[in-house]
Amino acid sequence: MMRIITGTAKGAKLDTLKGEDITRPTAERVKEGIFSAIQFEVTGRRVLDLFAGTGQLSLEALSRGASFAVMIDESEEAIGIIKNNAKKTKLIQFCKIARLDYSEYLKSVAGKEKFTLVFLDPPYAKNMAGEILKKLTRANILEKGAIVVCETGEDTIHEDLFGLTLYKKYHYGKTFVTLMKFPEESVEEVPAES
Repeated sequence: MMRIITGTAKGAKLDTLKGEDITRPTAERVKEGIFSAIQFEVTGRRVLDLFAGTGQLSLEALSRGASFAVMIDESEEAIGIIKNNAKKTKLIQFCKIARLDYSEYLKSVAGKEKFTLVFLDPPYAKNMAGEILKKLTRANILEKGAIVVCETGEDTIHEDLFGLTLYKKYHYGKTFVTLMKFPEESVEEVPAES
């Protein structure tokens, strides 16, 4: 059973989707690991969750003091679960939930929105992390100092990519978690995709 670990919604039980073919929720120990790595850097952040699944990562961040979360998923069933979970945790007023493909969403907000904490938990089988990071940075939606948390099924990220600095890596069973930062210093602008 999934629940919120700490914060204003501590202990709230979260609904999950039936069958992992639709979505694969982040395991409790992986979620605990992620939040212990960023625990002092969550307050006030604007969150983007591009493969939100059940919404648990964004809701955990909101429970710990993040200011707002945008949760995107292309599955209609996932969107229904996210909405239920946002209501259960009483955090729905801090959420924007939309059913879209991640790539469509990034195109629609390119240069218009800014985020300071991004969760990427794409389907492991598709090995899409590099492609997603490229589209994310080209969309020009990361504020300086933004943290990007990327979950993958293989250890595929070994270096700084697309203006993001790799700064922490963790391994839990079949899950690899890579933390990257969009530097505070001005870096060369990544050209927007036309």
